[in-house]
Amino acid sequence: RRVVRQSKFRHVFGQPVKADQMYEDIRVSKVTWDSSFCAVNPKFLAIIVESGGGGAFMVLPLAKTGRVDKNHPLVTGHTAPVLDIDWCPHNDNVIASASEDTTVMVWQIPDYIPVRNITEPVVTLEGHSKRVGIISWHPTARNVLLSAGCDNLVILWNVGTGEMLLVLEDMHTDLIYNVGWNRNGSLLVTTCKDKKVRVIDPRKQQIVAEKDKPHDGARPIRAIFMADGKIFTTGFSKMSERQLGLWDLNNFEEPIALQEMDTSNGVLLPFYDPDSSIVYLCGKGDSSIRYFEITDEAPYVHYLNTYSSKEPQRGMGFMPKRGLEVSKCEIARFFKLHERKCEPIVMTVPRKSDLFQDDLYPDTPGPEPALEADEWLSGKDAEPILISLRDGYVPIKNRELKVVKKNILDNKP
Repeated sequence: RRVVRQSKFRHVFGQPVKADQMYEDIRVSKVTWDSSFCAVNPKFLAIIVESGGGGAFMVLPLAKTGRVDKNHPLVTGHTAPVLDIDWCPHNDNVIASASEDTTVMVWQIPDYIPVRNITEPVVTLEGHSKRVGIISWHPTARNVLLSAGCDNLVILWNVGTGEMLLVLEDMHTDLIYNVGWNRNGSLLVTTCKDKKVRVIDPRKQQIVAEKDKPHDGARPIRAIFMADGKIFTTGFSKMSERQLGLWDLNNFEEPIALQEMDTSNGVLLPFYDPDSSIVYLCGKGDSSIRYFEITDEAPYVHYLNTYSSKEPQRGMGFMPKRGLEVSKCEIARFFKLHERKCEPIVMTVPRKSDLFQDDLYPDTPGPEPALEADEWLSGKDAEPILISLRDGYVPIKNRELKVVKKNILDNKP
């Protein structure tokens, strides 16, 4: 009988980069909102910052480490604080932002550093009546963006036309905590202040499954889809202990796994890497990142290790797989926000060989969308289009996002 479970990720370790590889002198936003405040892709690092009169975020080319010039241009178009930002998975120069001013804006970021603030979004999406705290791009369909607001609505947009595709109303009776897509973007999982986790088919506008009180505590719950369709949740027990849970949709009553962690009160933000089946948990205000491997054998959620540091995190960015250095066996990179700086943390699997490690880097979703927005809306599903990281990933040159507004005068009688 093997006493120790075999896993190539047992010795994953995290380490911060050297001081000159950090991003310093950034006034990170102080808004109290449980989003990650930071979004990264292979080209850029975006951070929501403090800004007088309105809301702004800063975009830095990844290579531009060190002190940030205090006149570095910001993306300023919102009239109230920005609550969430998300890079488009199919175009590394496009980012969406959601704000307290009830709008969602989509921005084209140039490859060069602009001279002055970017104030003109490519498109402004108006449809929410209260502040918008959550945005998330569709994983496989081009230009499909989801937003969720404090009006308890989830709206799906076609960014290419600036129109609403779907409005999911009357599903959530209270504040929506988070929304996540499954791997091919056919289902959503949402968590809500009414203590329910719902799995929604957005195109049928139906709740496919729901679970009341996956965690008994009153504090916010988070839920994400695993690659195989299971659902991973974080929340709090009655005794205010932080918990994590793993659930099977076919038997939503009983958890596959439910573990207590500690009694800290920060909301746990889960970051998931489907290629290695590792979930990283970063608590807001914690100074650690815990990580777990999800497998098919009991106890299903296996604790691997904890990366600890001295300073608490204000937020956290998570690099997509194609932005990692495969030659260094890097399997994840976090961008940890402090009050005045952003510190990259590299997660590595120790290996002696310098050759490409096939088992650590299976083919991973690339930047090409598998579907157009209207194909997805009409009922088609497609898995992400995968690329190999064997020779490293080179970001594509700037492709412009074109918005074609339909002429509303044409369809009037």
